[in-house]
Amino acid sequence: MKDFSISWKGSITPKKQRNSRLNAPLHIKRRMLSAHLSKELRKQYNVRNIPVHKGDTVIIMRGRFRGTIGKIEKVYTKQLTVSVDNAKAVTKKGNKVPFKIRPSALMISELDLSDGVRAEKIRSYGKAR
Repeated sequence: MKDFSISWKGSITPKKQRNSRLNAPLHIKRRMLSAHLSKELRKQYNVRNIPVHKGDTVIIMRGRFRGTIGKIEKVYTKQLTVSVDNAKAVTKKGNKVPFKIRPSALMISELDLSDGVRAEKIRSYGKAR
């Protein structure tokens, strides 16, 4: 861990913002992997965004795959990106490889609540506010 400070509040300098995201420890980077919820889920859970999880169904809102609906295949915590099963890039050889997308460009349309701990935590969001 290089130059990361928990007491750092923010800066308008882009260099400092990038540096903070780059050098953040994994338990803090995990919280940075949040995506907006759909309007129905937002009403149901009384929260605007939730960290993404493998198996969540998402809609891609920006980029060349805009409008694509798919499930999250893998979450890359160190790179702060995710891969969606219906968003594949084609290489020059013709192979399909996962296209990494930032979670800020996604909207969660259906949550994967197979993990009991996550399900209980999400249900408690509405009660706490």
